[in-house]
Amino acid sequence: MAERVKLLGALPSPFVYRVIWALKLKAIPYEFIEEDLTNKSPLLLKYNPVHKKIPVLLHGDKPVCESMIIVEYIDEMWPQNPLLPNDPYERALARFWVKFAEDKGTSVWRLFRAKGEELENTRKETLEMLHNVEEHALGEKKFFGGDSIGIADIAFGSVIYWLGLIEEVVGEGVIFEAHKFPRLHAWMKNFKQAPIIKENLPDRGWSVTFFKRRREAILAASA
Repeated sequence: MAERVKLLGALPSPFVYRVIWALKLKAIPYEFIEEDLTNKSPLLLKYNPVHKKIPVLLHGDKPVCESMIIVEYIDEMWPQNPLLPNDPYERALARFWVKFAEDKGTSVWRLFRAKGEELENTRKETLEMLHNVEEHALGEKKFFGGDSIGIADIAFGSVIYWLGLIEEVVGEGVIFEAHKFPRLHAWMKNFKQAPIIKENLPDRGWSVTFFKRRREAILAASA
């Protein structure tokens, strides 16, 4: 009997959606367990005692933590519809861009919490990140790895889609402009139109309302 798969998470976390997309692309049945991050469950504290964060994938009684580590575990565990290419060089490139998304995509989350001079500096960092991806990552390809969604698309999907939400929440002008980033905009359109992704995106209106309340609370607490 196959070991059951459970996902501990909270919506609309972009890191949780990375794992959801991977599971859905692989057609792996799973149980979603909603976490209240203001009152973390004993299950979360048991299975991620180091960071006490979501997402956590439970495969049987084996926990896997950190979103992109989970995605790579899923890809290795269930080889159908591979997310990493077979060619060693192409795999290295995919991992490079995943690492870039992990390192530089943090500016998007800091944008959400920033104000004043910090906000302006974070906007500049985000623009630099977008320019690097626009100029060096995609070329003329439909997705990062070619014609199908792969691991780098999952990594950047959670950065770029949520950037659009955060731009609306922050209300300080658009960073991700189509005329400045035509390749990235074409890629984002293709990504969102892929049936599995389209069916598993957070509701935009609800997400904007959620993040507006969170941002107001964060800024009020820091005042």
